[in-house]
Amino acid sequence: MASPYIERILKARVYDVAIESPLDPAPRLSQRLGARVLLKREDLQPIFSFKLRGAYNKIAHLSEAVARRGVICASAGNHAQGVALAARRRGVPAMIVMPQTTPQIKVQAVIDLGSEAVLHGDDYDAAYERAAQLGRERNLAFVHPFDDPDVIAGQGTIGMEIARQSGGELDAIFVPVGGGGLVAGISVFIKYLYPRVRVIGVEPEDASAMYQSLQAGRRVILERVGIFADGVAVRRVGEETFAIARECVDEIILVSTDEICGAIQDVFEDTRSIVEPAGALAVAGIRKFVARDGGRDRRLVAVNSGANINFDRLRHVAERADLGGGREALLAVEIPEQPGSFLKFSQALGRRSVTEFNYRYESPARAQIFVAFALTQGRAEREEVVRELRESGYGVHDMTDNEVAKLHVRYMVGGHTRGIADEVLYRFEFPERPGALLDFLEAVGARWNVTLFHYRNHGSDYGRVLAGIQVPGAERAAFLEHLNALHFAYSEETGNPAYRMFLGP
Repeated sequence: MASPYIERILKARVYDVAIESPLDPAPRLSQRLGARVLLKREDLQPIFSFKLRGAYNKIAHLSEAVARRGVICASAGNHAQGVALAARRRGVPAMIVMPQTTPQIKVQAVIDLGSEAVLHGDDYDAAYERAAQLGRERNLAFVHPFDDPDVIAGQGTIGMEIARQSGGELDAIFVPVGGGGLVAGISVFIKYLYPRVRVIGVEPEDASAMYQSLQAGRRVILERVGIFADGVAVRRVGEETFAIARECVDEIILVSTDEICGAIQDVFEDTRSIVEPAGALAVAGIRKFVARDGGRDRRLVAVNSGANINFDRLRHVAERADLGGGREALLAVEIPEQPGSFLKFSQALGRRSVTEFNYRYESPARAQIFVAFALTQGRAEREEVVRELRESGYGVHDMTDNEVAKLHVRYMVGGHTRGIADEVLYRFEFPERPGALLDFLEAVGARWNVTLFHYRNHGSDYGRVLAGIQVPGAERAAFLEHLNALHFAYSEETGNPAYRMFLGP
């Protein structure tokens, strides 16, 4: 199998449209992992993805008669843009069938490249069936996104470049896996020249078609796939790509959504570029591999496959990156409902950097809070904090790996309460630094009972707190005098309609 593909890869026509992407060191990530990590920067391609290599190689090898009739493909993203660019370069018409749910920015990108965009169905499978039908009716050449020898050979030029740029002095190459075209092309070339170099595919836990197929010894069809890493959201891998993977891929590593988000942050910190979720899979795989097997100064390559991420997804990525990177923990803690309990708990937590503190009064006996804090030593530190808090008498539940808690409940702490009198609501700002929240609570003191508390570190210079406090009318003057002596910026929000509608007694 290897020899015909080696010739195809060596003769592949990709550099009319693609660049030889750099193999850049990742010094920060390397230092953290104790390994030498290199990033193959396919996110720097003209369409910000490796996909144009295979698409162009396929279209470039069409006969003149076939090419004149035009080409067609089904895609919701990077393959669509690759086909559109390749068709424009060769000067042939192209039709791209995309699901109706495709973001307008991707539809417009295809149109801007001169191709016809056809919207059909709610998912890729429906678009694929429509594209196949239109291709037969109009006698158009179908450009498959992964299960085609010319497409595989085009992606294989990445392996050829890695081999040349590294001299083969590598321990492993980590490759994102969707339908399998990229990992097939890279692995078949690398294993032919350097069989000792491990080629490791990386898939999301909720889109593990290649992993499950290799485990079963046959191609399996997933009932559903997660769409966070939409670039690899494939229900069934290709027939040809599966055959190559069985022979040439050493292992498939599965990673979670949080681990992908953490990898996006890792890439950003070393490159100042933001890759898409599928583009960060390889780095997430390296992190998991090193956690399992150790770095030991290994030389590891991650293929950053693309950077076509919708801007509105960055909020979710940023929210989950610290959890996925082992840099933040989320706990649910039960504390006594009495003045000074917040301060006592914060003292038990120590001067760790608290990133979120979420609480609403519910009953006069016990209170449940959500607290998130930064970690410097990962899981071991998290487990140590949980143990210390339990030894101090607190009921603690670790919510760091609880999807419902992370995605929903942490934002739903709150609501109206009954049986509480004299509550006032204030917003505070204070300089942000490690231990800042503890300093704030110590300054506010334990004289008045806290009934609502929300704090989230947004990475800015100032921490922002929303706090409800029981202050009897006769003590209002003393309370305000105390606030003014703290020199924190504050404003009263008791009359705010949002408070009255959703949080007030």
